[in-house]
Amino acid sequence: MEQSQLILYVIKLALGGIVAFLAILLWSRTRDGAWMSLVAGAIVSYAGIVYQLLGDLGIFFKKDLYIGGLSLTQLIFTVIPPLFYIIAFVLMLIRTRNK
Repeated sequence: MEQSQLILYVIKLALGGIVAFLAILLWSRTRDGAWMSLVAGAIVSYAGIVYQLLGDLGIFFKKDLYIGGLSLTQLIFTVIPPLFYIIAFVLMLIRTRNK
């Protein structure tokens, strides 16, 4: 792994860790579906970063299912966070429309 990639991972881990930590703090204070979806998206996104780093460093070997040449795990970590964000924004729009 190149030094520039390692620096980028450190930045992603540091900022993602702060986001995940603050998201968990928010999760404990609210039970609103929209906010919980935003929190879930942030946490899954951070989990994807950690999974990718561990695989790239060779700490564990990625034996994964491939669908159409795409890793199923990478596909999940790529698709799920935006889906949670979409759900959150739709819930917020529905809430504001009903007021």
